[in-house]
Amino acid sequence: MVRLAAASLAGTAIEFYDFFVYGTAAALVLGPLFFPTFSALAGTLAAFGTFGVGFLARPLGSVVFGHIGDRYGRRPVMFASLTLTGLATVAVGCVPAYATIGVAAPALLLLLRFLQGLGLGGEWGGAVLLTAEHAPAHRRALWASFPQIGPSTGFLLANGVVLALSAGLTDAEFRDWGWRVPFWGAGLLALTGLLLRTSLAETPQFREMGEPARLPVLEVARGHWRLVLLTAGALAIGYAVFYTVSTWSLAYATERLGVDRTVMLVCIMAAVAVMGVLTPFAALLGDRYGRRPLCLAGCAATVGWMFPMVALLGTAEPLLMFAGFLGAMLAFILMFAVIAAYLPELYEPRVRCTGAAVGYNLGGVLGGALTPIVATALSRGDGTPWGVAGYLTGIGLLSLGCFALLPETRPAAVAEPGPGAEPEAAPA
Repeated sequence: MVRLAAASLAGTAIEFYDFFVYGTAAALVLGPLFFPTFSALAGTLAAFGTFGVGFLARPLGSVVFGHIGDRYGRRPVMFASLTLTGLATVAVGCVPAYATIGVAAPALLLLLRFLQGLGLGGEWGGAVLLTAEHAPAHRRALWASFPQIGPSTGFLLANGVVLALSAGLTDAEFRDWGWRVPFWGAGLLALTGLLLRTSLAETPQFREMGEPARLPVLEVARGHWRLVLLTAGALAIGYAVFYTVSTWSLAYATERLGVDRTVMLVCIMAAVAVMGVLTPFAALLGDRYGRRPLCLAGCAATVGWMFPMVALLGTAEPLLMFAGFLGAMLAFILMFAVIAAYLPELYEPRVRCTGAAVGYNLGGVLGGALTPIVATALSRGDGTPWGVAGYLTGIGLLSLGCFALLPETRPAAVAEPGPGAEPEAAPA
C-alpha cells in the first residue's frame, strides 16, 4: 500500500503541477502576451477563459479514460493520461507570443489547454481507484487520500518554481522567457512519474469483476445520472474555493491591491502546504466517523467562511490574507480528503472508473471553470469585492444541499466489527 500510495501521489502531483502552472501563468503574464490588443481587465478575463477550457475538457477526458479504465483496467489509464498531459504542458512553454505569430498564438494556447484538461480528466480516476481498490475497507479513506495530496504537492511545486523565477529574474526577463521554464520542466516530471508507475499491479476488484461494461458511459447515464449530478453539485464549492484562493486572489491582489507577487505566492503556498499535511488526518476522521458527515461539516464551514475570507483579503496585509486562505483550505480539505474513497464507493466496479471520474470532473466545470472569470467580473469596482463572497456562498449552499441528498458509504457504517474482529469488507 505504501508503494501504491506513493506512485499515485507522485502521478497526481505531476498532473496537477501541469494544470496549476497554467493557472499561475494566466494570473500573471498570459493576458498581456497572448491578448495584447485587449484592455488589462479584458486580457485577464481572456487568459482565465483559456484556463477554463481545461475544466471543460476534463469531463470528456473522464469519459474517454473511464472507458479504458472500466474495460481494460485502471493501470493503462495512469500511463496514457500522464503522457498526454505532460506533452501538452511542455508544448505550452514553446508557443510563441501574439507579437510573433498573431492570432495563432491564443488558438494554440486554447488547444493545448484543452489537451491538458483531457489528460487530467483521466488521471484522477485511475490514480484514486488504484489505491482505493487495493486498500483494506477500514482504512480506505486514509490510503485513498494520498492521491488527494497530489494537488497540494503539484500546486506547491508549480508555484515554488514560479516564485524562484520571479525572485531571481527581472519583470522583463520573467515576461520574456522566465514564465516558460515551469512548462518545460513538466517533461522531466512526466518521465519520472511514468518510471514510478511501471511496476504497479492491476487492482484486485478489476481482476475479479467478470464481464466489463461494453459502454460504461451509457450505463452511467442510464442508471446513475442522478448520482453523477449530485456529486458534481456537491464538489462544486471545493473547486470554486480552491481556484478563488489559488488563481483569482493572486491576480486581484497583485493588480488591484498592489501586493507584491512574491508575497502573494508565499501566502497562498503556505495555506496550501498546511492543507496538504492535514489531508491524511482528515481522511482518518472519514474512516472513523463516515464520509458524508465530514463532507457536510466541511461544506458548512466553507459557507460560513467566505465573507470573512474576502474581508481579510481586502486588507492586503500578508498575515491576515494568509489567515483567510488557511480557513478556506481547512474547510476545503474536510470535504476533499474523503472524496477519493467516497465517490468510488458510490458506484459498482464495472462502471466505477467512469462514474466517479465524470462526477468529480463535472464538479470542476461547475465550480472551477467559471469562478476566476466570474470573480474577476464581480470585483471590477472599488472597495472590498463582497460580490465574490456572495457568489461563493451561493455555490456552497448548493453543494450543501447535494451532500445532504447523498448516502453514507463507509463500510463500518453497514456493520461495525466487534472487539478483536476483522473489519467487514466493503460492498461491491
